[in-house]
Amino acid sequence: MKSVETSGLTVRLNGFEALSNVTLSLNHPTFTAIIGPNGAGKTTLLKTILGLIRPQSGNIRVMGLDPIKEPKKVRSMVGYVPQRDRTSIFVPMKTKDVVMMSRLASKRPPRWATEYDEIVVRKVLRIVGVEDLADRRFDELSGGQQQKVLIARAIVSEPRLLLLDEPFNGIDVRSQYEITNLITGLKESGVSIIIVTHDVSDIINLIDNIVILYRRVIAAGKPEDVLKEDILKSVYGDRIRVCSYEPCLMFVPRDSHG
Repeated sequence: MKSVETSGLTVRLNGFEALSNVTLSLNHPTFTAIIGPNGAGKTTLLKTILGLIRPQSGNIRVMGLDPIKEPKKVRSMVGYVPQRDRTSIFVPMKTKDVVMMSRLASKRPPRWATEYDEIVVRKVLRIVGVEDLADRRFDELSGGQQQKVLIARAIVSEPRLLLLDEPFNGIDVRSQYEITNLITGLKESGVSIIIVTHDVSDIINLIDNIVILYRRVIAAGKPEDVLKEDILKSVYGDRIRVCSYEPCLMFVPRDSHG
């Protein structure tokens, strides 16, 4: 079983080719990082996996299903954590209700929360480490706490694949560490993880694969095979350097927003 498989995937948005002939094959479970400059098509790829964007050509399968032909089935198996700055953080709702809304969204009307739903929501909040914040308003939480709640919202429906778009942006180091541990635990439990990030330094020894995307796949494979200085410079230019030392490999964009 492949978590995601694409062949010749091309996506055009407003006349612009956001993805060009993208071919990928990711096992299940996987922990894959997608990197690339701003405007490289990383978020577009995630939304195409979700079936939110229709490709102009090529094929895509998510857990063996076509997300365009069977969007409900695919979305029932996929959790999505969008970029926090693209999510309305001014939500005057309790934390537990933000998570509950996601769980109820998959139900048929009338969407009433059962006692079991409440148990599941509490369990998920405990897993991500914010159970004590269940009755706090979401918009009163810190950036790291909000990110954990967004992850809880994504996993409350027990997905087989979790997509995360820049989950470490704007949060403190401790929250990054806790979220990394959480994601790793999910992968070990059999959930596939695909994460879009600008910095893989903290997860380099945890991920199975790296995909370098710049509207097309520049390179894909194991970190030690992909994070080569010549490959990275072909995408980032001379702003990049690779630092290699035991027991890890890391790359440092001199302009992290590039």
